[in-house]
Amino acid sequence: MQAVFNTENPLILLGCGNMGQALLAGWLKAGVAPDSIIIIDPAVAQAASRADIFRPIPAANIVGKADELDASITARAILLAVKPQMMADALPTIESLVTSRTLVVSVAAGTTIENFEATFGENAQIVRTMPNTPAAVGEGITGLFASGATDDDNKSLAANLMEAVGDIIWLEREGAINALTAVSGSGPAYIFHLVECLAAAAESEGLPAEDAAKLARQTVIGAGALLAGEPETSASELRERVTSPKGTTAAGLDALMGIDRGLGGLIRETVRAARRRGEELGNLKS
Repeated sequence: MQAVFNTENPLILLGCGNMGQALLAGWLKAGVAPDSIIIIDPAVAQAASRADIFRPIPAANIVGKADELDASITARAILLAVKPQMMADALPTIESLVTSRTLVVSVAAGTTIENFEATFGENAQIVRTMPNTPAAVGEGITGLFASGATDDDNKSLAANLMEAVGDIIWLEREGAINALTAVSGSGPAYIFHLVECLAAAAESEGLPAEDAAKLARQTVIGAGALLAGEPETSASELRERVTSPKGTTAAGLDALMGIDRGLGGLIRETVRAARRRGEELGNLKS
């Protein structure tokens, strides 16, 4: 990506919270020149000197508002990482930075292609994405959906930007992004809660709190490493390998997979609730 951006046609990051910082770290690692990246975020502009991640970026390239930039600058790509509730106010402030060639990438849940076209026009090149927080350690998974006007070059650029922090999948329809958000976007929180529950259960069986927490945490880390180390092996097969007939794991799974209280039904309801909230965010009026 080194040659794609320059000081006149930079990569602009609007909003630089946790996800924005994860993406920024990935881009720098991938070789994007620091002086070709511009950050627009009032909080970052005030506190940039205190954060290591921002030090490679020239101070002049970290601003609180878009109107502080040189009027000659137009974005080669602009990534929108502000909260969905702030999007309606944020989009008009960057309209002048977007040309017919600019790639507009959103990581905001709920804000649709139609919403962006209302500001940038029906021919704007827009890609909606939904990464997740493991992007912070380069292990993210991002779903992408492109508007009809987005050309192959900009689709490739969007893929490169998101692959800097993990794997990607392309979606065939925009509505699928709500389901993806409910699974992978929100999913890390479900896993973290599983660790909490496993640790609490260990404590209830008499293990000290510190040992219970360590056992639960490392068990999930180790299981994830097995999944990563054997990508051609399904989770079902890995589960079956651990499960001896009539053994302790089988007894535990009988409870976990039970019809009345089973994890499968609970997870389906969890994902369904998160997907519905994504749809609600898309229907919110500014």
